[in-house]
Amino acid sequence: MERMRIILSLLFIVSLGLTTRAQQAGNFTYEFLNVTNSARVGALGGNQVGLADDDINLVFNNPANLSSALNGQITLNYVPYVSDINTAFAAYAHHNDKIGSFALGIQTINYGTFDRADENGNLQGTFSAAEYAIHLNYAKVLSPKLQAGIALKPIISNFEQYNSFGLAADIGVMYKSSDQLFSAGITLKNLGSQITTYNDTYEPLPRDLQIGIAKKLAHAPFRLSLTAQDLLDWKTKYTVYDGNGDEVSELSNTDSSIDQLMRHMVIGLEFLPHKNFYVNAGYNHRRRKELGIKEKMSTAGFSWGFGFKVYKFHFSYGSARYHLAGSSNHFSISTSLSNFKSSN
Repeated sequence: MERMRIILSLLFIVSLGLTTRAQQAGNFTYEFLNVTNSARVGALGGNQVGLADDDINLVFNNPANLSSALNGQITLNYVPYVSDINTAFAAYAHHNDKIGSFALGIQTINYGTFDRADENGNLQGTFSAAEYAIHLNYAKVLSPKLQAGIALKPIISNFEQYNSFGLAADIGVMYKSSDQLFSAGITLKNLGSQITTYNDTYEPLPRDLQIGIAKKLAHAPFRLSLTAQDLLDWKTKYTVYDGNGDEVSELSNTDSSIDQLMRHMVIGLEFLPHKNFYVNAGYNHRRRKELGIKEKMSTAGFSWGFGFKVYKFHFSYGSARYHLAGSSNHFSISTSLSNFKSSN
């Protein structure tokens, strides 16, 4: 418990320092770092840092999820996001009893192909835009119930002739009860900086403090999960600019204190009737309020999905409704290389 108090205290102190420097929404670079990759997490609302399970995809949300149980696991994720934007994530985990657990991941987002034109509208060919992040993860067991992890993320961003390189880090802690029915996690995400900028203009990274819990019912096949996110920007303000780029006003997009609280919450529910099959659903209130159309909210902010195992592979699908224009579909496949080792 002493180790846990020390780690949580350090995370709290760091978060206080970051809070005073927290930027408003829309002022960040490398926003793709927050795009959900896993079908399972996508179905659970887009983010779950307190959910602990033997799933390598959960390491993306909290690096402390990396454990010896993931040794040899490999995953591939693909998301036809919105419009012609596509994202992908691949990762592999390895464990060493003396050193700890490691994982290597690659995250990409491709924004598609665009027409290049001059100021008069004359077409001059096409160009592409894409961003990449390499995830170097390490985790160590601190006690039977407590584990800590870190992820270093070199970032490469390319928009036509503009390029940027950056370095980010995630720091996480995960607590799991002895009966494995309850877990709690805390993560500081995207600490770091641009190293080279696009046009000699520095932009901050989308730093965030997230805290989550998950509880599996002892006598029913259900697990509830809750994550509080965007905790470095509690008021979720946004800035309005005029045509010259000058600030006009600073507005809050919340209707009430309850609404403001709910905008920070992501709720997930899993139905687990069998170890090889599950159905899940989620709700993201901020997504619903900011992307839904007031006259017809429909199912904006809601998500759902399922997963199953066939032979030696786990397949997952998740669908997240952002607005009336459409949904994003998430596809994941994972396995363990140890499943293919010869019995000889």
